[in-house]
Parts: sequence; C-alpha cells; structure tokens
Amino acid sequence: MKVFVTGASGFIGMAVVEELLAAGHQVVGLARSEEAALKIAALGAVPHRGDLNDTDSLKSGAAAADGVIHLGFIHDFKNFAAMCAVDEKAIEAMGEVLAGTKRPLLIASGTAIIHKQGLVTEHDRITHENAPRTASEKAAARLAEKGVHTVIIRLSIVHGENDPGFITLLGGIAKEKGKSAMILDGTNVWPSVHKRDAAHLIRLALEKEVDPGTYYHAVAEQGVPFKNIATVIGKKLNLPVVSLQPEEVADHFTWFSHFAQFNNLASSEFTQQSLGWTPRHSTLLEDMEADVYFPANK
Repeated sequence: MKVFVTGASGFIGMAVVEELLAAGHQVVGLARSEEAALKIAALGAVPHRGDLNDTDSLKSGAAAADGVIHLGFIHDFKNFAAMCAVDEKAIEAMGEVLAGTKRPLLIASGTAIIHKQGLVTEHDRITHENAPRTASEKAAARLAEKGVHTVIIRLSIVHGENDPGFITLLGGIAKEKGKSAMILDGTNVWPSVHKRDAAHLIRLALEKEVDPGTYYHAVAEQGVPFKNIATVIGKKLNLPVVSLQPEEVADHFTWFSHFAQFNNLASSEFTQQSLGWTPRHSTLLEDMEADVYFPANK
C-alpha cells in the first residue's frame, strides 16, 4: 500500500514509518519543515510538504494514498482547545477525499479521553461533550456515519528511546523542583505501551479490513501506578520522593497537573484478539530502570 502518514517525523510517527517500510509498504510523510523532510527521507519515505493547518496539503496527500494514518498533533498546550480544533479540521479534510472509497483513515486518540470508573475498553465511547480533545473522535464518528473507513487508535503512555513525552517531562519537573512527586498515595494509574508495539498495532490495523468506526487500544500494561513512576524518577535523579496534597498539585506540576492526575486503567483485550497483536517490547518501568530516560552519565 501507499500510505500517507501525518506526524511522520515525530516520536511515534518515525516508529510507524519504519514498521510500514519493513512490511513492504510505500510511505509518504507530511513534513512541516526542511528538518522534518530530511528525517522522513532518511527513513526511506517520501516527504510531502505541508502542515496540519494546510488542508490542501492534507487533501492532496490523502487523495494520492491507499490509506492514511493521522498521528500529527500540534502540542501547544497553552492553546490546547485551538489545537484540538485544528486536528478536527484536518481529520475532516482528509476524510472528505476518502469518502466513497474503502481506503482506511486511522486516527490517533487516547485512552484517557474516556472518563469512567474502572476499566476502559474499546467499546467505551465519549460521554462528556465539552472536553476539547474529544473533537478528533467526534470528527471520526461523523465520517464513519458517512461510510468513511475510520479506525480510531487510542494510545496510552507511549515510551521508548528518544521519547519527548510524559516521562521526560516528569523528569524535568522533578529536576526543577528538587523532588519527585506523586499525588497522595500515588495509586492513580497510567496505561502504557512501547512505541515499537504501538507501531506494530497500527500497521496491523491498517492492513485489516474493518467496518467504519472501529476502535483499537494500544495498551500493553493496563495501569502502572504513578507511585512506581515517581519512585524510579527519584532513584534515577537522586531526588527525594514526596506525596503532595491536592492543594499542592498545581504549584508542583503547573500545566502538567491535569495529566499527573490521570487515573486511566485501560484494556486492549479486544484489540489483541481482533488483530492478533501481542506486545513484546520492554515495559515502562523496564525502560526507566534501563537508562532509556535517565542515562547514568547525565
């Protein structure tokens, strides 16, 4: 297949591009800059200049492809609602040119988008209407109703080498504050998956013919206690591990407070059964202990 990938030069996107190329697919990757284009070309894929605000570039990339994987997102958390609106329009634009075909449109979302007590599964749907990050799944659902073959990939905490995400951010906060913190007893949990396992799942989902509006979960570990994460960060950075009271959370974590409070137990049982997907790579704590995030010489 010829696959158009947004976010192709990103942490997850590069792993997906490598997975697709190894399986014999052709890949065209959206590149918002010369630096991104060089990264994509170095992997063996073809750069396609444009960005998520440029709907014409998205439409032309999607129109020329046999399938689309949308991993791109503008991580401007100070303007988060606006960035979610950009993502919604990007999905709508690519879906428009795929309408009337069976070419798949895979869309990245997150397990934490579902707010519920207990285990989040692939059968759960959005029940809270006003959260900005729901815009992507809502756009996918509208396209599915029109027959566009949308597939929603809900990602969990994706980890691995060169990860700029949550664990790296937590390490930076710990260094800045001089302590590694959890909230109360740290029993809130984060699901996780290695980037290589997530990339393999995405490739399997692309290749499988499914009904429009199918959901999969990229989850290897259902829930890693935040206490365990904070403890390893403290050990690796030689910092004390402390428990925060609710009123102390905003001062310590600042803009990251929302994410630090995630309690998101999530399952991938349906995904594993449907796709024959079995996570095989290292766990989150194994990566943290193995100096993937905190090299001993730094």
